[in-house]
Parts: sequence; structure tokens; C-alpha cells
Amino acid sequence: MHIWIDADACPVAVKEILFRAAVRETTGLTLVANQALTTPPVAWIKSIRVGGELDAADKKIVSLLSPGDLVITSDIPLADEVISKQGKVLSPRGEHLTRENIKARLNMRDFMDTLRGSGIATGGPPALTLRDRKRFADNLDRLLTKSA
Repeated sequence: MHIWIDADACPVAVKEILFRAAVRETTGLTLVANQALTTPPVAWIKSIRVGGELDAADKKIVSLLSPGDLVITSDIPLADEVISKQGKVLSPRGEHLTRENIKARLNMRDFMDTLRGSGIATGGPPALTLRDRKRFADNLDRLLTKSA
């Protein structure tokens, strides 16, 4: 299993958890972003810088993804594409997105987008909490253990 990170919006705390897990498990990890990123000096941890076009990082991840790979993203359309390519998805808040729950998440995303488009302020996501980080780390460990 290779881990791909949709890194532009991924919180630093989540990246740090991922770096530690990749080192511990000797698992390949690649950050994909439209800006240069610093990674630990470990041979199997890399970054790819893509252009600034809309969804450039998403397209790159999907093009490089193999079945069984894990993608870390909060981007619901990207998560849907990854799942359709038999990849696994974990949100930075620790939610494991699957075939069973992705369609409901897409519907909610589209509904919220419609509200925003009609001028209703929906606000952004809440700050990442310690509980979110723990749930992320726990679910990441479960996914890595299953793949071993």
C-alpha cells in the first residue's frame, strides 16, 4: 500500500502523524500539492509539485493510484474517484470513506454547495481537535495493519 496525501489542505498535525507512520511501517508516502513542500529525509517519503490548475493535485493522485493504495483527503469528489479505482480513503478527521458512505457525503456536499450558491453562509469546517487527531491516528493504524 502506498499513501497519497492531497497535501494543499491537509493539516500539519495530520502530516506529522503520517510521516511517523510511514517511517514506522516503511510505507511509501507521497504528498501532492501545488506548492513546494518539505518532507523528512527518508527515501520512501516524497512530494510532487503540480501546477496551479483547478484539481491538478486530484488528477495527479488519481493517475498514479493503484488499487489498495490509501489517499488522505477531505475532497469528497476525489474520494469518490479513489474509491471507484479500488483505493482507500481516510479524511484528515479520521473518517474512513467507503462505497457504503461516499454517496451520502457527495449528496451533502452538493446540497451545501447549492446553499452557498444561493447566498446562504454555511461557514467552514471547525478546527481540528485532539479527538480528531486521535481518531485519524487510530483509523490509520487499522488500515495499515489490515494491509500488512
